Amino acid sequence: MLSLSACSILGGGSERDRASIYAPDPRIQADPAWPTVTWQLGIAPATAARMSDTLRIAVRPTPGEIQVYKGASWAKTPTDMLEDAVLRGLEDSGKIAAVARQGSGVAADFKLVMDLRRFEADYAGGAAPAATIEVNAKLLHSLDQQIVSSRTFLARQTAASPSVQDAAAAFEPALAQIAREIDGWALTTGEAHIRVHNDGNAR
Repeated sequence: MLSLSACSILGGGSERDRASIYAPDPRIQADPAWPTVTWQLGIAPATAARMSDTLRIAVRPTPGEIQVYKGASWAKTPTDMLEDAVLRGLEDSGKIAAVARQGSGVAADFKLVMDLRRFEADYAGGAAPAATIEVNAKLLHSLDQQIVSSRTFLARQTAASPSVQDAAAAFEPALAQIAREIDGWALTTGEAHIRVHNDGNAR
C-alpha cells in the first residue's frame, strides 16, 4: 500500500491539512487448481454508481450513512483498481492464452462484465472499519452475447485500527481476494462452457 502523508479524520479539518493519496497494489497468487485455457478473454469497463466510483474514500460509520475521509483520496477510481487487479491476476497466472481490456484488438472468446456495488470502509458496529468490496460479475460468450454465468463476490478485510491509513491499507488484501476469486471463477466457468459446447451438449 503506497501513500503520501497521513490524515485520519472524518469531515472538518483545516485547509492546511495535507492530503493523503492511497494506491493499493494487490498481488494475486494463482491457484494451481485453476484450469489452463486456450481461449481469450476481454474485460469490459467495470461499472459502478457514480457515488461509489470516486477518488474520495467512502466510509460507512453507521448503517444507511455514507461519509468520506477528509484529506484522503485514492490514486485511481475503484473501478480502475478492480479492472487492474483482475487483469493483472490473469496475466500473471499463465493460465490463459490472452486477456486484455475490451477494445484492445484482442479477438476475445468470452467477455467479463463487472458491476462494482460496494467499495467502502464499513464499521458495521465494530471498533474499526472493514474494507468492503462487492462485485457482480457476468461471463458472456462473445459470439452470441449470451450470459454463461453470473455471480456476486464479497470481500471484507478488517482494518488494524480506525485510522484512515489503516482503513485504506485494508483494501489491498480485500482487492486481492476478490480479484483472485473472480479470476478463478472466470477461468473455471469459461472452460466448463467450452467443454460442454465442444461435446455438443450445450452452447
